Amino acid sequence: MKIKLSTALIVGVSAAAFAASAAAEEVTLRGVSSFAKATAFSRAWEDFVEYVNQNGKGVLQINYIGGPEAVPPFEVGNAVQSGVVDIANVTSAYYTNLIPESDALHLATTTIQEQRENGCYDLINVMHEEKINAHYLARTGDNVPFHLYLTKPIDKPDLSGLTIRTTPVYQAFFAALGANLVRTAPGEVYTALERGSIDGYGWPIQGVLDLGWHERTKYRVDPGFYQVDVNFLVNLAAWNKLDDAQRALLEEAAARTEEKNAENKQVNEEERRRQAEAGIETIAFAGADQEKWLQSAQDEGWKSVAQVDQAAAEKLRACLSPAS
Repeated sequence: MKIKLSTALIVGVSAAAFAASAAAEEVTLRGVSSFAKATAFSRAWEDFVEYVNQNGKGVLQINYIGGPEAVPPFEVGNAVQSGVVDIANVTSAYYTNLIPESDALHLATTTIQEQRENGCYDLINVMHEEKINAHYLARTGDNVPFHLYLTKPIDKPDLSGLTIRTTPVYQAFFAALGANLVRTAPGEVYTALERGSIDGYGWPIQGVLDLGWHERTKYRVDPGFYQVDVNFLVNLAAWNKLDDAQRALLEEAAARTEEKNAENKQVNEEERRRQAEAGIETIAFAGADQEKWLQSAQDEGWKSVAQVDQAAAEKLRACLSPAS
């Protein structure tokens, strides 16, 4: 089902559906987030849950069970697939074991609104339904770039000799620049920095201070690269059991959430200011170094997806990043 992203249009449809099913039994979905409560990449989800619960009384509610303390981040995809949870807030980086080509989602240069218009949303939804038994409800994180954060300086796009904490998001990119890679859950990063077992980590512009990592971070490398994708996934069996009113409520809330992605640019600027105040210095590549940094990110990212499925990579690139 293709969602039109004007909330005003959806409200009219959903209101009629709610009225038609007023006598229907309220459904409660079990929900989790792959990120800690009240941190950067759970806030949109928590706002979504609050909106659903406030507007769905008698229709649909979400029981927000918790974050990583409830389900480990890299197990959230499995939990949605198996129906252990009904709905989740999770980045594709945590379920590439189930959908390897989902590694393309963070390479997008288009917004989710553009992806819904150009057919990319439908393509990605089918991919999720077929491979992870999930309905792809919403995407948050548009306009939020990733960065490399370090405990020691570099003066060029060369990570040789550095041990970097990674996820599938930037694994190919950092490896191509010579880094030694370590994969850990976010909850283990602070300790790794404290012990000196890693020299840095990849993370978006938002959220570093939420996690306390600024206390062990000296530098941020600019410019940012890629674009965050944190997705709302609904177990497909649970989605198919919902009636029209219940689905309309979730779609209305999803549209509202995606419209708020536009606010991220302002949030990013505030995060840069806060990082500077916390003592994180900026290493800003320019000229040929900047071009190599950004081009390597795109080239290595798409090369990695193509190695998994060439045909899927071509289709996804055409609609996620048509100008790259």
